[in-house]
Order: sequence, then structure tokens, then C-alpha cells
Amino acid sequence: MLTTLLPLALLGLAAAQAPAPSPSTPVAADWRPIPDDELLVMTLAGNRQVVIRLAPAAAPVHVANIRALARARWWDGTSVYRVHDNYVTQWGDADGEKPLPRGVVANPPPEYGMRQPPLAASLTHPDPYARRAGFTADGWPVASGGWRNEGTEAWLPHCYGMVGVGRDLAPSTGSGAELYTVIGHAPRHLDRNIALVGRVVEGMEFLSALPRGTGNLGFYGTEAERTPILSVRLARDLPAAERPRFQYRAADNPRFAAYVQERENRQPPFFTIPAGGADICNVAPQVRRQP
Repeated sequence: MLTTLLPLALLGLAAAQAPAPSPSTPVAADWRPIPDDELLVMTLAGNRQVVIRLAPAAAPVHVANIRALARARWWDGTSVYRVHDNYVTQWGDADGEKPLPRGVVANPPPEYGMRQPPLAASLTHPDPYARRAGFTADGWPVASGGWRNEGTEAWLPHCYGMVGVGRDLAPSTGSGAELYTVIGHAPRHLDRNIALVGRVVEGMEFLSALPRGTGNLGFYGTEAERTPILSVRLARDLPAAERPRFQYRAADNPRFAAYVQERENRQPPFFTIPAGGADICNVAPQVRRQP
């Protein structure tokens, strides 16, 4: 009998000593599906796959262009042609000679800001680029209230992994055929100067760890240095069995608010002095593969 009771007693002791769940731990209902038409799947040479979540609410015309480009298979056979250290990785038609598909708007409106959406969770302090920052219910980081004027405009910030539209000098706004992602310290000075259209949610290592460009501004000096793009597809256009399934962590609940508070106030034993605040780019939105 003793040999039966002793393990049960030890199990009970272990259960009693187990730490309580953190207030920031998400529950199952906090994870919600990302629609198939918001997922862009880019396959690089070597079958390396990068998945991007699109942000149609922030840049509707540019995202419509991107969807049209993917449906036309425009990116197939193009390349990653620029890797600028601590800045961006850029891809598309390196020579700028490939014609755009019918229906793609060559210069959409400058979608560098949007009307202030409701924020489900906010940071407690402003930062140098915005008076207010936080997250929409569907998990997008948003900044608003620039220091030059209050206004009602909001924008997506240039955080690590965000995807933007390459363009020439104004009045060019870029069609969406040339895209880049941030691979270094957040270049927030680009906020409201370039359209942001999404965020890499998987495969970032295949863009951030590429060899740095040998030419000016990180452009590759030779075609041989470029990384070929095999295909770019919307998830909804893939066979059902091949579609990647992702979920975002919703921000409209007290658990996400607790997550924001934790990021603003890192605790001992490693942190001896909590910062008492955070840059919006230090509070990463969370996405996972659907279990």
C-alpha cells in the first residue's frame, strides 16, 4: 500500500508547487484564424517558404494590387535582389522591365495612414514618433497622433518583419510589385512615408539571413547573387491541403492587456530596473500555426 500512496502524495505535492498561470497566458478563444485571402505564400529557391499576412484595412488599393499580382503569377521567376544590412530585404523585378498585369494600379493613392481604428490594447507611454500606440482587436500594431499635429490619422509602424511597398521619389507610391521587409532596427522614420501592406508571420529567417548586398544600398551587384523566387500565391488559391493555416492572437481581452504590461515592465531576476514603458515594436504581435 505504501508503494501506491507515496507516488500519489508526491504528485499532489508537485501540483501544489506548480506555478499559477500568468495573467498574460492566452486561452484557446484568444487565437483566431487568419483568412486565406490575407495570407501570401512566397516560395524561394530551395523550397524555402515565407508567409506574409496582408493588411487590407491599412492599404486597400495596394493590397488589391498584391492580390492581383499573385493571381497573375507575376512574381514567379523574379528574385530577392537587395539585402541592406540592418535595414531591409527587397524583392520583385530587379531590372524594372516586367510589365504589370492588367488591372494593377501603377500609382495608388498614398496609403501611408488610415483613419484611427479602435485600439483594443494601448501602451501606457507615447514614443518619439506617435502620441499613442497600441493594437487593434485583430492583432495589428498601430501608432497615431504624430507630434506635428494630433489629427485622426493612424498608421502601421515600421517594426521588424513588417512588409512595405518599394517606390521611387514622390509622387510615386509604388504599385506593390516591389516589396521589402524590415530586417534590422525599426526604421520608424519611414512611417507615413511608405505604404505598409503586411507582416511576415513565418519564414523570416529566409529573408533576414541572406548574404548582404555588394552594391550601393545593399543591392546585389550581379544576377548570380540574387535569390530566385519560384512562386507567390494567395493561400486561398492553393489546393486546400496545401494552404498554411495560421491564427493571430486577439488583443480584445485582459490577457493581451497583461501581455502589454509585462513587456513594458520586465521583471527580475534578469531585469533589475523595469523600464516602465516600451516601443510599439518591442511588443510583438503574436501569430501561430493552427494546431
